[in-house]
Amino acid sequence: MSGWNWDGDESVLRFDDPTEWDKAYERGEDSLGSAAIGLAFNCSLAEASPRIIRAMQLPDVGQRGFAFTAAGVVARLNGELTPELYAALRAEGPGRKSIAGNAIDDTLDYVPFRQLPLWFKWWTVVSKVHDKLETWRLEFTYAAEDAWRALRGRRS
Repeated sequence: MSGWNWDGDESVLRFDDPTEWDKAYERGEDSLGSAAIGLAFNCSLAEASPRIIRAMQLPDVGQRGFAFTAAGVVARLNGELTPELYAALRAEGPGRKSIAGNAIDDTLDYVPFRQLPLWFKWWTVVSKVHDKLETWRLEFTYAAEDAWRALRGRRS
């Protein structure tokens, strides 16, 4: 048995042993996604990446979510991802309801545009246009509400 508490203890966020993660994966431990975040903080990209990808496929949706958080951490710390991590994020897809949404956003924020795969470059453009359209919609809505309040105030 390892020195790690696999029953949800926050110490797995300090996890730094890829070999022990592999053994815990084989045993079917519960906090593998959380431990993947620890690997992202404490191990090289090459060591953490394959384990994060495996954690992204865990049956527990919460632990899968932590695995995607780990991918975002890797993007923030390294300014790059492995081709396999890019592929896993693309497979999960972007969007507000996607489990990979925050990791994709972190990738777009912390990986230089010139290093992004073509799909991520395209998504950068799409998301910027979407954000601008949403901003205009909200500005129009607020202006219409203000005008309506002003008209109602004159009638009183």
